Amino acid sequence: MLTRRDTLLRLAAPVLGSLGTGHTAMAAQPPQSQVAEPRETLSPSPSASPTAAPRTRTPTQTPTRLVLLTTEYAPYMSGSSADGGVVLALGRAALERAGIAAEIQFRPWARVIAEAERGGADGVLGIWYEASRERYLAYSQALGISNRIGFIARVGSMMAVDDLLRLRQVPGLRIGTVRGYANPPRFEEMSFQTDLAVDDVSNLRKLLAGRVDLVLIDKGVAFHLLQTQLQSVAAQFQWLEPALADMPLHMALTRRRADHPAVLRDINRGLAELRESGDMARILKRSADWF
Repeated sequence: MLTRRDTLLRLAAPVLGSLGTGHTAMAAQPPQSQVAEPRETLSPSPSASPTAAPRTRTPTQTPTRLVLLTTEYAPYMSGSSADGGVVLALGRAALERAGIAAEIQFRPWARVIAEAERGGADGVLGIWYEASRERYLAYSQALGISNRIGFIARVGSMMAVDDLLRLRQVPGLRIGTVRGYANPPRFEEMSFQTDLAVDDVSNLRKLLAGRVDLVLIDKGVAFHLLQTQLQSVAAQFQWLEPALADMPLHMALTRRRADHPAVLRDINRGLAELRESGDMARILKRSADWF
């Protein structure tokens, strides 16, 4: 994994590029999307990715086809992004190398999980490993990127976040969190005084106004918001190290699909080839400049 370091979240992308992770790290699960549900069909094609090496098949073999679900969670997964977001870019490249054609469908997160559990689709692209889901999902190797959850403060804050017990002793400390997000266990165990908001951008605005002292947020989401909706005030925010949690993202296949062990082996092979070729690092550098 690439080296991460403290950085001010500034307007310019080169500075923000060193920012390094939906909530609690995809906060146990991403927020539910309320947007339309775009679809993207990914077919194994050498011309689509010059460095890809799709699997050689005999004329009698039928190419594997998958319907994978994901959710709107920019910049990781986004139907409005040119490459679908970094998770989709990594997934696409690995699937191409494995010779797998896939249709990606966006859903609100609750529907993603519900459909995956009942086998309404072949799997999920962009999901944490959780033992409780093992009964209906089989996980791939990590995609090479994690949701990174930590704190943002106003620039100039001297608050230390490396010791949560000590942080809890700060008089009157208020931390902005998002209603409905699952937060890292380490955070929940501290019973901090929290101030709930409807979304991450509202929390950052409350921080700017001095209504909270810290905001708990995914680092990639913060990067995205400070490059888009909060661009004019981006230089007033500061990411604090160390992060609270890093949660690797995976693909996962429904166990209801009879051939899921073989398909998963192909996906893992595609991911391994992507990593060993250096293409995974190139995708991360191009599409995840906060990481």
